[in-house]
Amino acid sequence: MTSQLFALTFDAHDPLRLAQFWEGLLGGEVTGSPSDGITLLPSEDPGFRLQFAPSEQRKVGQNQTHFDLTSASLEEQQQTVARALELGGRHLDIGQLPEEGHVVLADPEGNEFCVIEPGNHFLADCGFIGALSCDGSQEVGYFWSEALGWPLVWDQDQETAIRSPHGGPKVTWGGPPLMPKTGKNRLHFDLAPPADGDQQTEVDRLISLGATRLDIGQGDVDWVVMADPDGNAFCVLA
Repeated sequence: MTSQLFALTFDAHDPLRLAQFWEGLLGGEVTGSPSDGITLLPSEDPGFRLQFAPSEQRKVGQNQTHFDLTSASLEEQQQTVARALELGGRHLDIGQLPEEGHVVLADPEGNEFCVIEPGNHFLADCGFIGALSCDGSQEVGYFWSEALGWPLVWDQDQETAIRSPHGGPKVTWGGPPLMPKTGKNRLHFDLAPPADGDQQTEVDRLISLGATRLDIGQGDVDWVVMADPDGNAFCVLA
């Protein structure tokens, strides 16, 4: 058995505000409290929940991870963009070309995401949350495939993608050149050990796959902070 992808966690200055933005865009149910963190269970099952943890850390540079949202038509793409703007999002220029069909936006705290044009073959069989796109090496794609037990659905020119056997969004890594790191990632994975396993056994297994333990000043907590082969932090829950 392998780890389960329990949540994608956002560091947030205002967890409730950010959760409400994503609830408005993705649908679902918001639970929790601003002091302890907010959870969004999207109405479309992506195989994991979104969590919003309070943080005073300032966003520096472009995130290593972002959502790609799909569109069935140009009208639907425009409606998604309009809804995001009404909820507090904004257009973003990250160097995309005018002829590119996707629209780059940012949520109220500057986290990037894309609304993909209709006719994208790579995401054709995915839901509204088409992909979680990550900056990363081929090696890290292989690592996460083994860590989660999700098969590779793309492995070409050092670009990789995995997907749960049960469906949901793809998780992709774009290969080199990698963006320079500008501090702690604002988005990270939270993993739950397999139901028939325990935290330490799973930590040992992940280390055998190429992960390392990481000290980010977390202190005495019941989760274990680790880094994947590219140095991206993630947590293994108790």
